[in-house]
Amino acid sequence: MTLPPLQVSAVAVVRDRRVLMVTSRGRDVYYMPGGKIDAGETAAAAAAREAEEEVALALDADALAELFEVRTQAHGEPDGRQVHMRVFRAETAAEPAPSGEVDAVHWVTTADADRCPPAGRAVLERLAALGLID
Repeated sequence: MTLPPLQVSAVAVVRDRRVLMVTSRGRDVYYMPGGKIDAGETAAAAAAREAEEEVALALDADALAELFEVRTQAHGEPDGRQVHMRVFRAETAAEPAPSGEVDAVHWVTTADADRCPPAGRAVLERLAALGLID
């Protein structure tokens, strides 16, 4: 039996050719601020909600621009379980701060790909290909 893909949204906050990523408590894996899309919620609304919950950024879902979708093996899930992550560009002058389950925020480049699960590595590659990060 094939498990359905995890439908998630994430925000890409880019500054100085680096992108915002986070670590959760007790873990050293970098991941995009984001999470599962709730029933009845748009992907952009989920991205905005998760940004507020994880990094204390109040974003307008209608102002988020979808960049791309990454489809790959889901981190920590059974082999073959996919994650479909829709990534939205977020513009904000506010400073992100860890909140909820997030322990720390990090500004990363493709040089940090080895610290990321498959979806995070794919996001870094795509952002670099778009010329947004180093």
